[in-house]
Amino acid sequence: MPALTVPPSPGGPPTFHLKASRQPMLWAALAHALGIVAGVYLWRPVLWWLVAGVAFVGAAAYFAKRRSGLGWALALGAFFLAGAFHIQVRASTIRFDTGIQPFLDREELQITAHVTRDGRWQNGNFSELKQTVDIESESVETAAGSVEEIHSGIRLSIYSPSPDDKAESHGPNAALPVFHYGDRIRFSAKLRLPHNFRNPGAFDYRGYLADHGITALGSAKVGNVAPLSGFAGSRIEAWRSRMHRSVIAKVHELWRPREAALIDAMVIGEEAFIDRDTRTDFQRSGAYHVLVVSGMNVSILAFVTFWTLRRFYLGEIPSTLLTVSLCVAYAFVTEVGAPVWRATLMCAIYLGTRLLYRDRAMVNALGAAALGLLVFEPRQLFTASFQMTFVCVLIVAAIGIPILQRTSQLYKHALVNWDSVAYGASLPPRVTQFRVDLQFIASRVALFVGKSGRAG
Repeated sequence: MPALTVPPSPGGPPTFHLKASRQPMLWAALAHALGIVAGVYLWRPVLWWLVAGVAFVGAAAYFAKRRSGLGWALALGAFFLAGAFHIQVRASTIRFDTGIQPFLDREELQITAHVTRDGRWQNGNFSELKQTVDIESESVETAAGSVEEIHSGIRLSIYSPSPDDKAESHGPNAALPVFHYGDRIRFSAKLRLPHNFRNPGAFDYRGYLADHGITALGSAKVGNVAPLSGFAGSRIEAWRSRMHRSVIAKVHELWRPREAALIDAMVIGEEAFIDRDTRTDFQRSGAYHVLVVSGMNVSILAFVTFWTLRRFYLGEIPSTLLTVSLCVAYAFVTEVGAPVWRATLMCAIYLGTRLLYRDRAMVNALGAAALGLLVFEPRQLFTASFQMTFVCVLIVAAIGIPILQRTSQLYKHALVNWDSVAYGASLPPRVTQFRVDLQFIASRVALFVGKSGRAG
């Protein structure tokens, strides 16, 4: 009789420990986030944070092998101090040029500028059409004739004639041409400073514009806007803008206007063609998130791409590289911003850890993604999008997955190596009992239907 080979034991329920040595990136991200909060609400001179951080790093290096627990605590303290130092240094840096603010006195100005963000169509008042375009000024000429070179961000609203008048002016392009990234224009307008409503909890419109480098607002009639020759800006951004427009054009070739507007929003994050009634209907139904490109789109794209490539027997490394490259290209074209890039970074880190045989290091990968984003832009910590994303994923990774590993995944082991008698002895008692019960049931059913093959 041949010797009975006992298969490897799956062991008992996997344990999950929230220790710094097991999830170092998660705890580092938490320490850095707490440091950012301390830097915002507990102001201290920047030099204090810097000196303390250097001292903690040196102490952590000294105690790393002598007293590992103390070394870990000091290292986390260094991340805390780095967060406080980072947010205060970042806050003290002017992120955009405010040189145009002295001219915001409702005086008519002649401004030469170039477009930094493609124009977006909107419905204006009294049946007018309005195009909103972000520009960067190059020179400003006052009514007195003085000219100054100023590079400030402006959000300009360009109004066209009513649709009836527009039809008489040889089509929409003749009445209101759409301005694209890099186009240079000259226009006359009165500028104003953006302001917020003083209602408690109201949207911080001024802060939103500041995050996009916008210092002033302005409006002009289409007849007062003259295109200029030449190109200004980044060639890479111009390619991105051109690809974005080509995708939208192809969508509108395949679908009718109403359906195309929804596809634009769901696939590439373009909401310019959604009318107010459709937007309101989705908001009232609680399904407005469907029209927003978010991390879910990146997750679906990554899953489908990676699964398809693996089904064609492509190796792990090429599949991972192609999947990450496609996600980066998608994030680049959509121009949605932090949510998509955040999901792309998390996807890249997770797929990268799989190549290092760290399939279950999801919490650590989450911490690495959070730390990378906070280092790039610390103020993301205070945005609802960042908080919801990482809290939800952390709950799934730190609570949901361990629960599955201790429950249903154990019973999945009971169905493996079905014909092995000794395999059951390696399982936990309750799982072994479940396996024996299933074998008894299968033996009784086999009396009536017969044995069709071997399971497992």
